[in-house]
Amino acid sequence: MAAAPFGLWERAVAWRYLRAKRKDAGFALISVLAVTGITLVVMALVVIMSIMNGFRAELLTRMLGFNGHVYVAGALPLADQNRAETLRRIRAIPGVIQATPMIEGQAMVIGQGQITGAIVRGVSAPDVKATKIVSDSIKAGSLQGYGEGEYGGDMVLLGQRLAMALGVGPGDFVSIVSPSGASSAFGMSATQKDYTVGGLFSVGMSEYDQAFAYMPLEQAQLFFGREGTVDVIEVKLSDPDLAPKLKFEIGRAAGPSASVQDWTEKNQSFFSALQVERWAMRFILFFFVIVAAINIISSMVMLVKNKGRDIAILRTMGARRSAILRVFFMAGASIGLVGTAVGFVLGVLFCMNIQAIQQGLEKLTGTQVFNPEIYFLSHVPALIDWQETALIVGWTLVVSFLATLPAALHASRLDPVEALRYE
Repeated sequence: MAAAPFGLWERAVAWRYLRAKRKDAGFALISVLAVTGITLVVMALVVIMSIMNGFRAELLTRMLGFNGHVYVAGALPLADQNRAETLRRIRAIPGVIQATPMIEGQAMVIGQGQITGAIVRGVSAPDVKATKIVSDSIKAGSLQGYGEGEYGGDMVLLGQRLAMALGVGPGDFVSIVSPSGASSAFGMSATQKDYTVGGLFSVGMSEYDQAFAYMPLEQAQLFFGREGTVDVIEVKLSDPDLAPKLKFEIGRAAGPSASVQDWTEKNQSFFSALQVERWAMRFILFFFVIVAAINIISSMVMLVKNKGRDIAILRTMGARRSAILRVFFMAGASIGLVGTAVGFVLGVLFCMNIQAIQQGLEKLTGTQVFNPEIYFLSHVPALIDWQETALIVGWTLVVSFLATLPAALHASRLDPVEALRYE
């Protein structure tokens, strides 16, 4: 009666072959290198793909938290006499959580002997408070007094990095200069006015913290010469992924003269580049798995060569070719399995403690490992996508198993007479 496939004796022989003796030291060394290579590749795949996923998620969350998901433009729906009704219809659409009339313009900001460019947003006080990524990230000062007084008052909010560049803080004065102020008989004239810094916000993305300032909507209409209208209605949804679907419904609510654009269109090139980079990196790293698996082929070829006499004895004792194939397959597959498991665990642990690792490296080296001015974020993000991680583990195991087959097939076809002839 033939033994069951992958039975106890086959597993015992495979395990015995993996425990290299002194004369098989070369096989042991190559096996260790194979396990180490697969471990490092799997760990790198998990860490790199998690960091790329984290970058995308963080950028998407902060960009769509700071900016809108759908934008409505057009002179008629944005005019003062029509805007309230337009807003009412848009806010009544299921899935819409915020609709914000906004003015946005470029300006020069002058602080304590410093001058820099900035993007000034005119937004009402209730809408600033409803924008949680801004109102919940006030690091100094407060929103108290914002939007109060004639034409909304003269209090502004600055990004924390913008304030640092200007050398100002809450309670200080800044001068804002707009090249497109009120119109006159001589054309557009520059407008300059002093404002009080009310609060400093930090949304965790340097691109916004060093470039944006908020001004009350009525004050922005006066300052930028937009009396009676706004530039855009910024719409935020409960789920940003609904933007392409709700875009047409929002367009119908805004009226036939409205121009509607969603965030996927406005940032299409940016997110398309991220997606292409992600797939390219995945493609390259998956080839590294194949390179690492070559060590399995080398170790298995050496094992089969060293165990030729054992194979011949097993064959003469009645072991079938298929049993020999399974023995050496299990021996080689164990190398890939151990390397994949260790790499997976190390990769997940690295991702779960990535901020602590970053802080430790910065203390150890005395340098800033992750410069937010370059990478836009204040820390290294990591988001483990378990489906993608399962794909990495599955791909590595498949490559490892396939790498064992050539040597295992060769072992199963070995002629016992030829193997014992020179023993």
